[in-house]
Amino acid sequence: MATVELRFSALPEHVRTARLVAAAVARRAGVDEAVLDEVRLAVGEACTRAVGLHQHGGISAPVKVLLIEEEKQFSIEVGDKAPHATPGRNGSGDGPGTDVETEEDEMGLAVISGLVDDVEVSAGQHGGSIRMRWPTVPPATLLA
Repeated sequence: MATVELRFSALPEHVRTARLVAAAVARRAGVDEAVLDEVRLAVGEACTRAVGLHQHGGISAPVKVLLIEEEKQFSIEVGDKAPHATPGRNGSGDGPGTDVETEEDEMGLAVISGLVDDVEVSAGQHGGSIRMRWPTVPPATLLA
């Protein structure tokens, strides 16, 4: 299992670099060429979401992206350090704009879910992550 770890400051201009690196590693891992645009878009959405959460929360920690090549699949995990509301707490009392931010967050997750069939979202008080998986093509098939 090969893993590439990318960390970047929570600035929007770094999202493009994360997308390009993710696509290059996905191609090398054997992800079907027809799916690479979806990989780029999904990683862009996940990284943009993490950057937004960090900026809104005033968090200086970097956004973390893990690119994991396994035997029959390729995974990308985008992690943030932003505290997420626990279930049952809809952010009441968290200040103005919370509903708009929650709506934007849900929209970003909906876009990712539309692009990737296998998605896991986890969130807690110490941060969250979005893990996306794609099947890979065996190396023998790539040569044909």
